[in-house]
Amino acid sequence: MTDHLHTELLALAREAARRAGELLRDGRPADLAVAATKSSPIDVVTEMDIAAEKLITGLIAERRPDDGFLGEEGASSEGSSGVRWVIDPLDGTVNYLYGLPTWAVSIAAEQDGEAVVGVVEIPMRGETFHAVRGGGARGTGAWDGERVLACRPTAPLDQALVSTGFNYVTEVRSHQADVAQRLIPLLRDIRRSGSAAVDLCDVAVGRLDGYYERGLHAWDLAAGDLIAREAGALTGGRPAERPGRDLAIAATPGVFEPLQRLLEDFGAWHD
Repeated sequence: MTDHLHTELLALAREAARRAGELLRDGRPADLAVAATKSSPIDVVTEMDIAAEKLITGLIAERRPDDGFLGEEGASSEGSSGVRWVIDPLDGTVNYLYGLPTWAVSIAAEQDGEAVVGVVEIPMRGETFHAVRGGGARGTGAWDGERVLACRPTAPLDQALVSTGFNYVTEVRSHQADVAQRLIPLLRDIRRSGSAAVDLCDVAVGRLDGYYERGLHAWDLAAGDLIAREAGALTGGRPAERPGRDLAIAATPGVFEPLQRLLEDFGAWHD
């Protein structure tokens, strides 16, 4: 893969993420969370989600018609170029529904099944994070200019701040709560933001020592996982496995292994 192609894919992902973020931010009704009927807010969020994905796929297909897609809202095509775009147009939909700022647009470009470019746009925080495989991770935000991202220096596990997420299925969520309850006495504390993409970027920028979650899809992980790794974090799933539906972990090098071991001991991957 050439540097020129890296540059092209990154520029396109950044433009698509920015435009989708603006659509979601500016198109959200101010009274979305208190709409008159119970189904109405959900319908509006779904419409915004689909509109954002169509914007992203339409822009990319116009510039690179031979690429493939995998999107949360149904975009799926093989393509013939060897490049596939993995898209979560709105990661953190419940936060978006309630007017909380922790939601993101996540776009990754894969080649041969490996993420080579990742962009996560967090409009309500005014932050954009991006990475190219082998080229490091960078971000823009409230700070001046573009910052090279680096995860936190390793802390002992009992001083680690770790984030997680919970499934929408009650039985799974109950099991995840049991795992979290067992972990809490062994850590500094646990957080729950509601967006996997944001959590992975917060590991990359040094706001968290670690993150784990069960039940994530490829579109939840692809961009944020690359950004975290390029910032120096370790990522994986169960021992010797890649992050996936069973388990996804990202953490500073000293926190990763003990956290993974505890999650394995606690059976974090199943009911």
